[in-house]
Amino acid sequence: MKFTLQHTDPDTKARAGLLETDHGPIETPIFMPVGTVASVKGVHQRELRDDINPDIILGNTYHLYLRPGMDILERAGGLHSFMGWDRAILTDSGGYQVYSLSANRKIKEEGVKFKSHIDGSYHVFTPENVMDLQRSIGADIIMAFDECTPYPCEYRYAEQSMHMTHRWLDRCMDQLQRVPPKYGYEQAFFPIVQGSVYKELRKQSAEYIAGADAFGNAIGGLSVGEPAEELYAMAEVVCDILPASKPRYLMGVGTPVNLLENISLGVDMFDCVLPTRNARNGMLFSSEGTINIKNKKWEDDFSPLDPMGHTFVDTEYTKAYLRHLFAANEYLGKQIATIHNLGFYLWLVREARRRILDGTFGPWKSKMVKQMDKRL
Repeated sequence: MKFTLQHTDPDTKARAGLLETDHGPIETPIFMPVGTVASVKGVHQRELRDDINPDIILGNTYHLYLRPGMDILERAGGLHSFMGWDRAILTDSGGYQVYSLSANRKIKEEGVKFKSHIDGSYHVFTPENVMDLQRSIGADIIMAFDECTPYPCEYRYAEQSMHMTHRWLDRCMDQLQRVPPKYGYEQAFFPIVQGSVYKELRKQSAEYIAGADAFGNAIGGLSVGEPAEELYAMAEVVCDILPASKPRYLMGVGTPVNLLENISLGVDMFDCVLPTRNARNGMLFSSEGTINIKNKKWEDDFSPLDPMGHTFVDTEYTKAYLRHLFAANEYLGKQIATIHNLGFYLWLVREARRRILDGTFGPWKSKMVKQMDKRL
């Protein structure tokens, strides 16, 4: 596995790179559709591959561990074979899910005891067994086990949590040395920077994570309720410390505007449930702003979902038709909206890459941020 930094924008810190995996190349910046339980919600793998065409998607260790379970995945030959996906996959280690289960888990130095959201049974995640689980899942990129702190978070708690995340990282790396990959291809490991919204903690954590000299690095613990200005400030602090020669992944972010702002700070990889979750509720992202397709104003609007839609999705559907599908509670409406949003996100990061390479990213980004920050 290899990462090549191909170009850096002269006016910003935006980067274009190439990440080569055993399941194909990944051109960065990249957005990874979220396929939490071995499925990108509402999208058939054929449509995902042919219409949206991502180089990589994301799965989640917590959810896959609970269902279908490691025995099924191993017997299937890993997640790629199980879900019929021949491109790259990244797995989140479950740290964020542990954060979201705050009422049903206990965190100790050894690991986390939590209650399943499915049947109430109790389970334990440790840095060691989470690495074993990700070996069994077989993703191309696997994440360290960390604690994601809430927002707001007291400084002392954020500091203690950060140091524990660092100790857990050391245990993760030791375990990976003991347990090799299972399916004959390489797995790249990314540790995760924490520290809440405290600049000094973020600096400490970024330096520790950089010192681990892993294949790539991730920035976690953001997009959990903090203002956008805090998100950008923390990302900038961390990107200025993490090595330029390695890919940088900002976890769980975000809106189209968030993506462009963080690309300009030096982030290479993103994932977020917004495009799929919001699509199911009738919210469309577009090059001209955000659309609530359920609004009556679209009832007789026979224009395409996005004037630039021919560049990233089917243009045969109009706003009026999609509004009708939502009004009639037809499943097809949610599916079309999901494909549209994911197609737009992938177009956005690919256009950003093209602009970085040709030297026009800065002005284009400023124009797009203004356009996309509107509600239509």
